[in-house]
Amino acid sequence: MITPGEQEPEAAPLVRPYVITNGRGLPENDQFNLITLVTASEKRPPSHFDPEKRRLLDLCGGGYLSVAEIAGHLGLPIGIVKVLLSDLSADGYLVTRAPAPPAQLVDVSVLQEVLDGLQARFG
Repeated sequence: MITPGEQEPEAAPLVRPYVITNGRGLPENDQFNLITLVTASEKRPPSHFDPEKRRLLDLCGGGYLSVAEIAGHLGLPIGIVKVLLSDLSADGYLVTRAPAPPAQLVDVSVLQEVLDGLQARFG
């Protein structure tokens, strides 16, 4: 309930997910997982692109982002983002790359020396 003097919060624009994807689901050869890295290619999109695809390309124009980051920035469900990414990738507007491999195990003695040095320096 809104008390006197309070403003009603603005409602988020309501667009159903199936409208954004034109009723399509993920393709069977879905190549995107949450940590796949994506960036925009040099190919210029046409002016009639859907607003969500345009926002996605604008977001990815600054460098590589993971699928999870893209979904978070756009405020869209992961499944919807994956459909949009699949469309844009198939049309050549996106470049994907595998995520960075996990770091190799570091020698524990090196880490201990760093910790000892920090403790000696900063207490």
